[in-house]
Amino acid sequence: MEKRGYVYIMVSGRNGTLYLGVTSNLLKRAWEHREGVAEGFTRRYRCKTLVWFEVHDRIDDAIRREKQMKEWRRSWKLRQIEATNPDWHDLFPTLA
Repeated sequence: MEKRGYVYIMVSGRNGTLYLGVTSNLLKRAWEHREGVAEGFTRRYRCKTLVWFEVHDRIDDAIRREKQMKEWRRSWKLRQIEATNPDWHDLFPTLA
């Protein structure tokens, strides 16, 4: 059985820096971003708030979706966030 996949967006704040990623374990990965345990973009730009995610039954479908969304304009990504989370609430507490 293939792993489930998640495409997600972390931000530094409302209309701040965006990070688009993919993972098979959203709870663990979002925690890593929040705690700054991994070097890289999200730590450097303080993208600690999970504002959007999408669940896929297969990880390879999630990877395809992430690659597609990485080509999007920033305004399209903002529209995606605001369609489901207009107040930009941190969704991390909803994962546990």
